[in-house]
Amino acid sequence: MPTPRNTLAATARMMRVTAALALALAAAGCASKSQMTTGSVSRSGKPVEQMTSQELDGAAQSLGQAYTRDATDKRTGLDYANVLQMSGRSEQALAVMRKLAIAHPKDRQVLAAYGKALAGVGQLEPALDAVRRAQTPEYPDWKLVSAEAAILDQLGQSGPARELYRKALDLQPNEPSVLSNLGMSYVLEGDLKTAETYLRQASQASGADSRVRQNLALVVGLQGRFDEAEKIASQELSPDQARANVAYLRQMLSQQNAWSQLKDDKKTN
Repeated sequence: MPTPRNTLAATARMMRVTAALALALAAAGCASKSQMTTGSVSRSGKPVEQMTSQELDGAAQSLGQAYTRDATDKRTGLDYANVLQMSGRSEQALAVMRKLAIAHPKDRQVLAAYGKALAGVGQLEPALDAVRRAQTPEYPDWKLVSAEAAILDQLGQSGPARELYRKALDLQPNEPSVLSNLGMSYVLEGDLKTAETYLRQASQASGADSRVRQNLALVVGLQGRFDEAEKIASQELSPDQARANVAYLRQMLSQQNAWSQLKDDKKTN
């Protein structure tokens, strides 16, 4: 995640519309780590979320050519949609996944990724339906449980969402991505102290990645502890990026009714 498009500042800008949802569908993913959000589509084996803009453009071009040859190939379609989403081309990613879902209407992985693509363009109710259809009640996937919870959070249903986060933690104890999602649920509600508790737990859990720690830096910064936030962010970003992100937070919070606006936007989106 240590690239400009995924910095703390970018996360802060997205909070008003996609904070919890973005975390669940990017950090937890809607498929296995080896095959979707954290998978590699480059010869170098570099995870997609760590690619630079130039590397993403190259991957998108290569995958786009393969997709043109066979738009129904599952692996190509999933990888192409993933790269498109990471590049900010959400509408195009949805078009790819819609066609793939038609070709593979009962495939759980495809349905899950389709739900992710729908959520990426704000179509939350259809996304919720796709994620639920991808789930198997008798053998539930914790990633899908967490993703469903995040969508419910965005729909303003924080109570049911948190029940599902805890169900996901029962299925996958101490999973950092779920703990992070749960923390961001409290961010959306404005309960920053509780959010920080979960995010610290997430950042200390085995397998925690850069995104989890940057979310912790975000929450610390939102409470006005800018020096501490910069120190946390500096572990993931360059010193200049960390300072720029914290400066953005200072500016955002200095605006009149900034936090009230964040919570109001959560209710209306």
